[in-house]
Amino acid sequence: MSSFTKYKDVFLILISTLLYVTFAYYLERTEFYKLLFLWFSLFTCFFFLIKSKSINTSTLIGLVILFRLIFLFAIPNLSQDFYRFIWDGRMILEGLNPYLSLPETYIKQGIHPIPETSNLYAGMGEMNGSHYTNYPPINQLCFIIAALFASKSIFGSIVVLRLIIILADIGILYFGKKLLERLNLPVKNIFLYALNPFIIIEMTGNLHFEPVMLFFLIWSLYKLHQQKWIWAAVLLACSVSVKLIPLLFLPLFFQWFVQKSSNKKEVTSSNTTRNSFGLKWIPSFSGIKKLIGFYAITLTTIIILFLPFYSSEFINNYANSVGLWFRNFEFNASFYYIFREIGYQFRGYNEIAIIGKITPILTILFLIIITFFRQNKSMIQLITALLFGLCFYYFTATTVHPWYLATPLVLSVFTKYRFPVIWTIVIIFSYQAYANTPWKENLWFVGIEYVILYGFLIFELLKNRQYYKIVK
Repeated sequence: MSSFTKYKDVFLILISTLLYVTFAYYLERTEFYKLLFLWFSLFTCFFFLIKSKSINTSTLIGLVILFRLIFLFAIPNLSQDFYRFIWDGRMILEGLNPYLSLPETYIKQGIHPIPETSNLYAGMGEMNGSHYTNYPPINQLCFIIAALFASKSIFGSIVVLRLIIILADIGILYFGKKLLERLNLPVKNIFLYALNPFIIIEMTGNLHFEPVMLFFLIWSLYKLHQQKWIWAAVLLACSVSVKLIPLLFLPLFFQWFVQKSSNKKEVTSSNTTRNSFGLKWIPSFSGIKKLIGFYAITLTTIIILFLPFYSSEFINNYANSVGLWFRNFEFNASFYYIFREIGYQFRGYNEIAIIGKITPILTILFLIIITFFRQNKSMIQLITALLFGLCFYYFTATTVHPWYLATPLVLSVFTKYRFPVIWTIVIIFSYQAYANTPWKENLWFVGIEYVILYGFLIFELLKNRQYYKIVK
C-alpha cells in the first residue's frame, strides 16, 4: 500500500467521523442547507471508502460500529417518533395497553399514567398523540426493554433503543454476509447498506426500527436458502411483527415453493421453457403443501405475537391507525402527487380518500403479475421480485418517509440493481419541508428527487435488459 493511499483512507475516516459528530450534536432539522452539505459530504466519503481497495473487510466492520457509536448519546434531530416509542414502552410496563388509549386523552384529563407524561407528549406532538399506536408487538418489546432499563429518563431510553438498533444492524451485517457468500456475490455488497450514511443517520441516529425488521427478514431469507422453511416462516413473522411492510412479500414466495421443471417442454422463440398457460413453471403438489405450511406458520406466529394485546377495541383502533396512512397523510409522494393534481383539475379538491384506496389495489395487481408471470425460482430472482414489488408500492404511495428506504436498500445488495442507493442520496431533498414553520413541502425539491431516481432506474433497466440480450 502506498503512503498516499494509506493517508487518503485515514483522511476519509477522520473527515467522516467529524461530519457524523457535527450531524449528531450540532444540527437542527430546520437548517436545510447545512443538512445538505453534511449529507452530500458524508456520501462522498462513503463512496471513496467503499471503492478503496486498501481497506479490508475487518476495517469496514470497525467503521460500521464506530460511526454508529458516535450517535450513542445524541438526541435524534430529524425525527420525534422516539417519544411515542418511549410512551408505549412505559405504558406496557405500567400494565396499560397502548393500543387502547390516546396520549392526548390523558393530557386533556390531567392524568399522568407514566413518568414524564407531559414531556413525552410535548415531544411527540399533537398529531402523533391524537392517533392510536400502530407499532406491532416485537417493536413494542423493544420499547418495553427501554422502559425496563430507563423508566424515568428519556435520555436513558434513547441510549437503550439505540443499542438495540445497533445490534440489529450488526445482525444484518452477519446474516447478509453469509447470504451473499451462499449466492456467490461479492461480500462487500453488504456495506452498501451497513456503511450507508442514510442508514447510520436515519436508523441509529433517528431511532427508526427498520433494522430490527430487516434483521429478521434477512435471517429468514438465509434460512429459506438453506431449505429450512419452517424457521424461515417464523422469522418472517417476527419481521412483520416489527413493521407490517413484509406482509407485501407473502405472494412472491409462491414460485419458490410450488415450481418444478416441466416434463413437456415447449420451446419458444426466446428459448425459455413455458407450459401451455404461458408460465415458465408448473406447480408441484408437494411444493403447494409446503407453501400452505409456510403461510400457515407465518400467519399463526403473527397472531400469537399479537394475542397479548387482543381485544375488540384493539382491532378497530389498529385498523383505523394503519388506514390513516392511506386516507389522510401525504408526504414525499411520487405518482400520487400527479394523480392529486389531476383530481384538483377535474374535481376541484384533494382526492386522497379515493386515490388512497386505488393505489393499494394497483400494488396487489402488480404483485400478482410478478408472482405468476416472472421467474422467481432462484434466491436472487426472488429478492429482485421483493425489491420491485416494494418499490412499486412506494412509487404509488401517498406517503414515503425517508426511513422507508432501508428495506429496498438492503434488498438491492443481493441484486444487480443500485437505484435504491441513489434514492438514499436524493431522499434528503424531502427534508426541505421541515425548513419551513409550519412544515410545507416544496414540490420542486420532490421533483428533483424523483427525476434523478427514475432516470437512474430507467438506465439500470435498459442496461440489464441489454445484458440479458447479450447472454442469450
